[in-house]
Amino acid sequence: MDYVSALVPPIVMAAFFIGLVRVIVKTQGGAAKAKEDAAVDAALVSARGGQAPASTAGNATTDA
Repeated sequence: MDYVSALVPPIVMAAFFIGLVRVIVKTQGGAAKAKEDAAVDAALVSARGGQAPASTAGNATTDA
């Protein structure tokens, strides 16, 4: 019976880890993605002191 008590903690931890990974994967994207992206963009703008966001890579434009 010692082998049962030795195997239970790793099995329990593995089950919780699998559950955690499933929750993380399921909460990526979906209906809340746009709201989360907007919150991040607003935080970046406020962190920059209200300046307009910098151009993204690949969309760089120059004012000539």
